[in-house]
Amino acid sequence: MKRVLIDAGNTRVKWAVVNGNKVLSSGALPIEQVRELPKQLADIDSIRQIWVSNVAGEAVAQNIRNFSVSRSCQTHFIVAQKVQCGVSNSYVDAIQLGCDRWAALIAAWHLVSKECLVVNCGTATTVDTLNNQGVFTGGLILSGIELMQQSLANKAAQLKAESGQYVLFPLNTADAIFSGAIQANCGAIQRQYDLLEDGSAPIVLGGGASAILQPHLQNLPVRVADNLVLQGLLLIAQEASR
Repeated sequence: MKRVLIDAGNTRVKWAVVNGNKVLSSGALPIEQVRELPKQLADIDSIRQIWVSNVAGEAVAQNIRNFSVSRSCQTHFIVAQKVQCGVSNSYVDAIQLGCDRWAALIAAWHLVSKECLVVNCGTATTVDTLNNQGVFTGGLILSGIELMQQSLANKAAQLKAESGQYVLFPLNTADAIFSGAIQANCGAIQRQYDLLEDGSAPIVLGGGASAILQPHLQNLPVRVADNLVLQGLLLIAQEASR
């Protein structure tokens, strides 16, 4: 069955066309260009289903619905469940867990099938924990690297949005801000990792900023996994079709 998987995040819309487990094509758009999605998928025929993780708001959702109507295919916007694809959700209100976090947790569980820390770093960085039974036991949300830098530039009159480099002991403001954002993200990851029962548990790292963070997590067992949300969407779609 040919499906379109869509991960509509805060900054980008990522998509993949799959037939079974095979990825036929994929791409990404800035979120403000979501109306261009039909053009990117114009050459794809016989689409049966569209599966969507959307945290970008109703306007983006409506654009996706319009596309699905034009292609006469079923569209499913996922929400977190109490139990799905072997993962259990301990959130106080299960559906309040972000659908992108839920899909990433499902993908990570099927990737490692053991206790792990699931880190998805984009506009926000999420640091979520799965135990050895596939139970999501809780997690953190903090500003991602770029958002931290932007927040300081927007709220502090003396701090400008300038490109910096990572330095252990920064001696200029741009480096201090960039290095601080990296240290804050890595510090949160390290502190959560120290809470795990298994000292050898993997960190499943994904998201657009993973390449920036990975070199600064060298002392931890990091496993980089691209497109966790899209992988999770495929697993959810496959379970629903059984």
